Amino acid sequence: MMRSMSERIPDALQKKISQRLGFYDDLGVRLFYKYRGGSNISAGTSPAAQAFATEVSASQVPPAQARQQISYEEAALPKPIRKPELPKAVQPAPRITPPIAPSIAAAAASKTVALPVPAGPSLFESFDKVPDDTLLKIRTDLGECTRCKLHRTRNKIVFGDGSANAQLVFVGEGPGHDEDIQGLPFVGRAGKLLTQMIEAMGLQRKDVYIANVVKCRPPENRLPEKDEITPCSPFLMRQIDAIAPQVIVCLGACAAQTLLETNRGISQFRGQWLEFRGRKLMATYHPAYLLRNPSAKAEVWKDLQKVMAVLGLEAKKGKSSDASKSGDACKSAAFGKSS
Repeated sequence: MMRSMSERIPDALQKKISQRLGFYDDLGVRLFYKYRGGSNISAGTSPAAQAFATEVSASQVPPAQARQQISYEEAALPKPIRKPELPKAVQPAPRITPPIAPSIAAAAASKTVALPVPAGPSLFESFDKVPDDTLLKIRTDLGECTRCKLHRTRNKIVFGDGSANAQLVFVGEGPGHDEDIQGLPFVGRAGKLLTQMIEAMGLQRKDVYIANVVKCRPPENRLPEKDEITPCSPFLMRQIDAIAPQVIVCLGACAAQTLLETNRGISQFRGQWLEFRGRKLMATYHPAYLLRNPSAKAEVWKDLQKVMAVLGLEAKKGKSSDASKSGDACKSAAFGKSS
């Protein structure tokens, strides 16, 4: 019966069965598709008939046996090789935001709060001090200076004048015409007024030291410019360090703004005690300004009286007894005839 069945199998089906058997051979699972009934197929049955019988018998296997057969087949199939999994990127730990104080949070909600900037040394405070520096060394280092454009029009370098051990240093902005000719600071009309101011304080010019921010005269007595102040002011800082005065008086806005590194007008801090590198600093009006505005002399005299109190000086008495009684004797002696 089976021989007659195999003889009736169409050629197309036999070809299909042969192709499938070849596929099973390639997979190495052909043995699992042999006929499990065994005794129903004679030994002489053709391979095509055996395969067909196996297909038929497999379709007749009860469901439980069929599931067992499938499990056997799956166990015999080559296991797919799993690709190794790449390690997952480590997620950063969540940032914990510290609690904000209610006052700060409220301020931040209304406007941006500017963080305070730590106070540090100023430009000149960070300037390296020269060990055992002297005025002579500073003048030698300055030389015939050509560090800025002012050297093109100057006549003489005006370095400074006075005592190397002075407790009081006056700082102006720059030399004028008379200073450029003589090579000394404050020798013109404004200089004569400054001399009277010094004498009214009970001192002489030889007791103090007088210097300027720049050592060469700016053309037409104009204010020194930034590119002129920058290369010249370090020499002024060295002068102050070498003298080590107790008090510095800045005459005019240029001197005060340079030492204090500010662009504020002098009227905003004139007459107030400020600090410069551990020393007391007082800013007041320039004598040249007093020549143009005599009414400001009283304000300058009040500033100088504060300096005198720190230095323990007594004012010079005026010749007039009436002036002495009025308390303006020193102002009269210093400024009364200067105009």
